[in-house]
Amino acid sequence: MKIGILGAGSWGIALTALLSGNGHDVTVWSIDKDEIAMLNEYREHKTKLPGVVIDDTVKFTTSVEEACLDAKILVMVVPSPFIRSTAKTIAPYVKDEQIIVNVSKGIEEDSLMTLTEVISSEIPSATVAVLSGPSHAEEVGRRMPTTVVAGSSEEHVAKLIQDTFMADFFRVYISPDVIGIELGGALKNVIALAAGMADGLGCGDNTKAALITRGISEITRLGVAMGGKMETFAGLSGIGDLIVTCASKHSRNRNAGYLIGQGKTYKEALEEVKMVVEGVYSAKAAMMLSKKYDVSMPIVETINKVLFEDLKAEEAMKILLSRSKTAEAVSLTWQ
Repeated sequence: MKIGILGAGSWGIALTALLSGNGHDVTVWSIDKDEIAMLNEYREHKTKLPGVVIDDTVKFTTSVEEACLDAKILVMVVPSPFIRSTAKTIAPYVKDEQIIVNVSKGIEEDSLMTLTEVISSEIPSATVAVLSGPSHAEEVGRRMPTTVVAGSSEEHVAKLIQDTFMADFFRVYISPDVIGIELGGALKNVIALAAGMADGLGCGDNTKAALITRGISEITRLGVAMGGKMETFAGLSGIGDLIVTCASKHSRNRNAGYLIGQGKTYKEALEEVKMVVEGVYSAKAAMMLSKKYDVSMPIVETINKVLFEDLKAEEAMKILLSRSKTAEAVSLTWQ
């Protein structure tokens, strides 16, 4: 099968190695001419995914038309702030029968759309699906065992994606809950910032466990209010992705939070991480969605104050711990 990869960052290159290893005809596009030149010369992304060598059959190009031409599947792997502009760029070359699989994570701040909604709004004729879960590029690129979930409103599309991406180290489940999968992937980045801040403050495992547990509670409340399913948030793209993003050394969101916890501003943290930190872009959108759907999200609200209102991470922790007393699950009642 011919596949076009739109984006040549660490995740794009990891998926390129996976898909070419599965025997597919892969073309990778990037807007960055220097990046494509490096990939063509070394068959390896020297800065973002060193050590993962790409097969000679893979083509690298700066031509969107070349990447899209005759591809059965297009994989959208650009950072969330560039999803809309990339969708506009590829729109003239996308055919009705092509499938676009979004593997980026985030919420568009201005529109509050999920990324598949953004793509669909720019390319109404496209069949848009999502692939998400606990899947760091550094590990997938090195063929470490990984499980993810493919979401589509059409079962046959989800099964096609499953068949295309499945490998002996990469297991793909399927689901019809596209909105739930996307919200889990986007909102976990905001909670990971909080987990990183706790690490930066020198807090322990108890704190991390509390943030993960209460974080998935917030994500689930909003996700269900927006039409997602409870089972999704208890699955790979919910609690699974949240755990790995809060705990891993590979997590740019956790690492940025760590620097903020040590006293840096979010802008200083972003400069030091040197990669797109999706949680910063999703934090405001998550806050606006919580107000729109009248859902309590105290961790998200407090993280917004740290990022954009100069609240110190240490004070943020105190605020969260000193909130009004409440039950853990308000749906549970005494007889």
